[in-house]
Amino acid sequence: MATRRDPRFKECRRFGLNVYGHPKALKRVKKDQRQKKVSEYGTQLLEKQKLRAYYNLLERQFVRYYDKARKQGGITGENMLKLLECRLDNIVYRIGFANSIRQARQMVNHGHVLVNGQRCDIPSANVKVGSTISLKEGSRSNEMFKKSFQELKTFDLPYIEKNFDNFEGTLTRIPERDELPIEINETLIVEFYSK
Repeated sequence: MATRRDPRFKECRRFGLNVYGHPKALKRVKKDQRQKKVSEYGTQLLEKQKLRAYYNLLERQFVRYYDKARKQGGITGENMLKLLECRLDNIVYRIGFANSIRQARQMVNHGHVLVNGQRCDIPSANVKVGSTISLKEGSRSNEMFKKSFQELKTFDLPYIEKNFDNFEGTLTRIPERDELPIEINETLIVEFYSK
């Protein structure tokens, strides 16, 4: 399976936004650096690349999500964000089992995560409302996972219910646009693809 191998911190500096969640990502930003004038197409492209970086997706996968969101009817940009937010690797990250989406993706690939008690090793799997995501019994003793989940408590989101005793979280409902913890203008992405 192909993965993104771009220089992450360099990408964050180009976006002017910490899309990877790493504390040192924007450490070397020059404050007095002159900004280039960006065209309308350039701003749309930058927003698309930002969203791809947020969810760690390749172009072909991203286009599939756009097509699926467009066919659902309603507001295409919001539909796409909701679809991306319900990916298994993202939900594992939002629950707090991992420090980043990349780590969450690796956890899912290596079989540390159970969905409704069943092992699922597909990071792009769609998590349905009411599904319970938990850590495998053997993985609960891992210090890194334990520290991430119990001490950091990274996100307190209204659409995810956490159970700290059983190392699990439940997707209670589809998230609303204003609840998503990302800084993206999704209308620019829709304009980019609708040309």
